[in-house]
Amino acid sequence: MNRPPLLPELDGLRAVAAYGIVATHVAFQTATGSAVLERFDYFVAVFFALSAFLLARGGMRPGYAARRVARLAPAYVVCVAVVLLALPPLAGVSWAQAAANLLLLQLYVPHSLIDGLTQMWSLCVEAAFYVVLPAYLRLGGRGRRVALAAAVAAGLAWPWAVAGIEDSAVLNLQIWPPSYALWFAVGLALAELERAGVAYRGPRWPFPLSALPVAWFAGVIGPRGLTHPSPAEFNARVLLGALFAALVVAPYALGPRERGTVLSSATMRTLGRWSYSVFLWHMAVLYFVFPVLGVPVFGGHFLLVYAATALATTAVAYVSYELVEVPGARLVRQATAKHPAATRKVDEPA
Repeated sequence: MNRPPLLPELDGLRAVAAYGIVATHVAFQTATGSAVLERFDYFVAVFFALSAFLLARGGMRPGYAARRVARLAPAYVVCVAVVLLALPPLAGVSWAQAAANLLLLQLYVPHSLIDGLTQMWSLCVEAAFYVVLPAYLRLGGRGRRVALAAAVAAGLAWPWAVAGIEDSAVLNLQIWPPSYALWFAVGLALAELERAGVAYRGPRWPFPLSALPVAWFAGVIGPRGLTHPSPAEFNARVLLGALFAALVVAPYALGPRERGTVLSSATMRTLGRWSYSVFLWHMAVLYFVFPVLGVPVFGGHFLLVYAATALATTAVAYVSYELVEVPGARLVRQATAKHPAATRKVDEPA
C-alpha cells in the first residue's frame, strides 16, 4: 500500500502537544490550581492518537520494528542514563529500578516511576501499542473494526478488573496499556476514515478551541492532584481525554493538506521534530529550574517557571536531536537494514 502524502501541520501539532505536557507538569509543581492546566496531560492522548493515525494510515511496511527502535531508543537510553546519573534524588535508586527505566519497563516494576523520569509511563504505554499494531494492520477492514471495538471495551473494563488487586503506591495497574486503548483508537479510527475517503473542508480552529472546556470539565470533576481515581472516575478521564484528542487531531488529520498556516510554519515544524526530545528531557530540566530561579516547589510563579522550563528544555532538545536522536537513529538503521543505502531519515512521522 502506498503511503499517503504527509500532512504538513501535524509536526506543528506535535509541538503543541509537547509543550502542553510541559505546561501540565509545571502547573502541578507550582501548585497553580488550574483545572484546565491540570488536564493538559490530555496532550498525551493527542500524542497517542497522532502516533496511531500516522502509523496506521499507510499500512504496515517492511522494517517496522527496526524503525521504531531507531526512532525511540537512542535518545531515550541517553536521556535515562544522564538523568539517573545527574539527579541527586536518584542516588539511591536500585539496580532493578534503573534497569526497568533503561528497558522501558517501569510500569511493570514496583516503585520504578522515579524523579525526572515519571513522564515515561506514557512512552511505556506507547511501546506496548507498537507491539500490537502489526497484528491489527494485518486484519481486513471488518476485522480491524471488530478488533478496535473489542480493544476499547476491554480497556474500559480494565480499571474494574484490577481494582481489587492493585496497590497504586507500589504498582499502578490502572495506568497499564489496556486502559488507554480508546486514546489510540481515536487515531486508528481517523486512519480508517481517511482510507474510506472521508474529508473535512471546514474551519479547523473551532475544534481545538472547544477542547479547552473538555479539559476544564475533566479537571473540575476530578479527582484533583495525585488522588487515585476510582474505576468510574478513571474511565471518565479516559473518555474525556479521547474526546479532547479527537477535537484536536481530527480536523487536521482529515482536513486539506494546507501550508502557510501557523502549525505548518518552519518554526512549528522544527519544534515538532524536536518534540520527542522535549518530552524526554522536560521533567529533569524542571527539577533544576526551581533552584536556579530561587522558586520553591509548589511555591507558585507558574508563568516564570513555565517560560524558563520551556526555553531550557527546547535548548536541551535541540542538542539531543542533533547529537543523539538523528545520528543514533541512523546508526540503528544502518545496523539493521539489509540495504543500508536505503535507510530513511530520522524525522519520518510518528
